[in-house]
Amino acid sequence: MSKSCSLEAVLDRLVEQEVVETEKAKMVSSLVSAKDRKNLHAIEIIASRKWHHLAHPEQLLTLDYLTDWLSEESGMQRYHFDPLKMDVASCTSIMSYAYAARFNILPVQVTDSEVTIAVTDPYNTEWLEEIRRIVNLPITLVLANPQQLKSYLLEFYSISKAMDNAGLKQGEQGANIQNIEQLIELGKTGSVDADDQHIVSIVDWLLQYAFTQRASDIHIEPRREQGNVRFRIDGVMHQVYEIPANITAAVTSRIKIMGRLDVAEKRKPQDGRIKTVTPEGQEVEMRLSSMPTAFGEKLVLRIFDPEVLMRNFSDLGFEKRESDAWNHMIRQPYGIILVTGPTGSGKTTTLYTSLKYLAVPEVNVCTIEDPIEQVEPLFNQMQVQHKIEVDFASGVRTLLRQDPDIIMIGEIRDRETAEMAVQAALTGHLVLSTLHTNDAPSAVARLIEIGVPSYLISATLLGVVAQRLVRTLCPHCKKPTALDINQWQSLIKPWSTEPPKKIYQAEGCLECRQTGYMGRKGIYEMMPLSENLKQHISDDFDLIKFRKLAIKEGMRPLNLAGAQKVARGDTTIQEVLKVAPPRYDG
Repeated sequence: MSKSCSLEAVLDRLVEQEVVETEKAKMVSSLVSAKDRKNLHAIEIIASRKWHHLAHPEQLLTLDYLTDWLSEESGMQRYHFDPLKMDVASCTSIMSYAYAARFNILPVQVTDSEVTIAVTDPYNTEWLEEIRRIVNLPITLVLANPQQLKSYLLEFYSISKAMDNAGLKQGEQGANIQNIEQLIELGKTGSVDADDQHIVSIVDWLLQYAFTQRASDIHIEPRREQGNVRFRIDGVMHQVYEIPANITAAVTSRIKIMGRLDVAEKRKPQDGRIKTVTPEGQEVEMRLSSMPTAFGEKLVLRIFDPEVLMRNFSDLGFEKRESDAWNHMIRQPYGIILVTGPTGSGKTTTLYTSLKYLAVPEVNVCTIEDPIEQVEPLFNQMQVQHKIEVDFASGVRTLLRQDPDIIMIGEIRDRETAEMAVQAALTGHLVLSTLHTNDAPSAVARLIEIGVPSYLISATLLGVVAQRLVRTLCPHCKKPTALDINQWQSLIKPWSTEPPKKIYQAEGCLECRQTGYMGRKGIYEMMPLSENLKQHISDDFDLIKFRKLAIKEGMRPLNLAGAQKVARGDTTIQEVLKVAPPRYDG
């Protein structure tokens, strides 16, 4: 191929290499309009034809495949965009949007010693000397997918422009806010213009960005000089953006308006919710929480996956025996079922999935939640309202007068709520709820501790499930590795389990953004209450003895449930040990 990325030059080279038929190449060359030639890269035009490789018919000539091919042809390193690793402000400061768009180039990394610029045409470098003189640093060129480059070019320069314009409009006022008193005055004067179009654009970008990156939480954290934006993805926090302090205040106000919170109230924590649409058109719910800090209000938006209510138990991570045991429990006509674990361990997801499974037209399902995490038309959902004295206990009392079959209580926190749950179970209702304990047997000890009589626990409790979430290995890049028998022994202590023949390790690829992990699944400690176990629930309850007995009856501790996921190649020993260390008193 001549040193050109013209359509003809690219087609000629593909024909030479027996990738494309001569007749097809001639046809495309004659049919493509002048407008497409101007606006589209040659490999975009070819990829749009959906041809198959002439010598290898199983290979479709996708844009990604052709980008790799052009990288090999030109000898230029291929670049894959990972927006979480890019400093947008630094990259967009190198050149103007007009200049970058004119040559289809985008700075992707800026350091003290080098600037890396992504290009789509490896042979057009007429701009290079000019930029080299401006930055006065060595420049490395890398080749990128032309569609992705155009998309990120527009996105990054748009957000950068919005930041600049918002900064200019806000001026210096508020830039050095450093204490709560000044923040209160700022709210009273209303000097933060949360409805400014630039602020609206920044917030819209932030939310869409979070959806595309599979974030479960967005954290906006004010600091002395700037605000930090971080995403939690697969349980791990990632730094995303730094926003000037004055713009952070306006972004916070805009999000509070969207969540119907009191914008002027900056001294008290507040809770709200936002409903919006993902880039794919799916409705998504977000729970909003604000908290006053030394430099302003910290916001956390919990994003609820719209697919949660479409999942089955195997999608959540239930093994067959666990799924069978859980199904048996939730099919009982009355009694209490508890799901335990720390915050963020997937308890609510398990309950929602179960309720969706149970919510047939013949059944009345009612919930009392704080707050309602996801609105579901099949349930009758009620929210705790502390200001008007609607708490879990009074909520359950109300629900009992609503002729329910199944009641879900968001959390049992106190004796009154626990007593109402017991009363509901005794009067013929199935009650599902959550409790904060480290394992399943501890739930019994916790109920006794908050004042529920042991004989009522024996009479009503059907079973307890403790759960944790572990990151799952990316199916595209996980690789088998030799088992370290010492690590395996440390995971399964003090039990004895046959070691697997092979396990897998995290590698990292484009699909998982080089993390080696994609998504999370639950590991479960399932404890149905047999008659034998119920006999050991008494006022002088012995937790260690009870746990040993539960294991003897078939309860598998969390670390062993995790070991099974390791043996199956779903996750790693390190991931399980993070959330489910072995217990030595079993």
